[in-house]
Amino acid sequence: MKGTLILITFMSSEICIYLPPSYDMYEEHFPVVYLHDGGYLFRDCLSELEEMMIEKELREFIFVGIKPDNRNDEYSPWFAKAVTAGFSDFGGQGAQYLAFLVKELKPYIDEKYRTIRNPENTAIAGASFGGLISMYAAYLYPGVFGRIASISGSFWYAGFIAFMRAADIVHRGRRIYMDVGSLEGTKKDNEQRNMVAKNQEAYAILLDKGFSREYCQFVTHEGGDHGHAFFLKRFPTALQWLFPIKMTSCSKR
Repeated sequence: MKGTLILITFMSSEICIYLPPSYDMYEEHFPVVYLHDGGYLFRDCLSELEEMMIEKELREFIFVGIKPDNRNDEYSPWFAKAVTAGFSDFGGQGAQYLAFLVKELKPYIDEKYRTIRNPENTAIAGASFGGLISMYAAYLYPGVFGRIASISGSFWYAGFIAFMRAADIVHRGRRIYMDVGSLEGTKKDNEQRNMVAKNQEAYAILLDKGFSREYCQFVTHEGGDHGHAFFLKRFPTALQWLFPIKMTSCSKR
């Protein structure tokens, strides 16, 4: 590893912070990507990401991974019944979780590390339910997150498509990356069987709300299923699209 991993406990939450290879070499400031599920999307493909950074195929980032206490509660925007027998209901604490991230954790990260604080250099990213709560954050905090990655987002969640259709979303100056595997949901017999169709519908809504295809990308990966290996494979590509290397890195906060 060329960069630095820092593990802390912040307000009872386990946080994993990654500082890129050149962080200790220069006084530059860096864009920040906030990730759910402890940040496994960057931690489990860190060698690949660092190689891309070194080869100038990817910008250098500060990654911040937040470990959930109960992801079914924290990553769900409102209460909903369980879709599978034997599992607990969804607690609907998404707004509280995002408020913690935006009002408590982000100010701490901005104060302690050399971050670029504007929305264009602040991303939120996740897969599955992490993709769902990332999209919810795009609606709730347009002045904070200018870059959003929803990898295989769980848009089958009860009421979420209706929420997207009814709510306003800021599109100016923002980039949203979405994708889904063509095989996702094919083995399910509940709402999750609609993974592909609901992702397509969510994308269509964003276009209707004013996003252009240039700034809102949706990719269907043939043969892709719902699992960590598929998510990890697509994460570096998502970062490259959200933060084009041709964009000038600003050293001002």
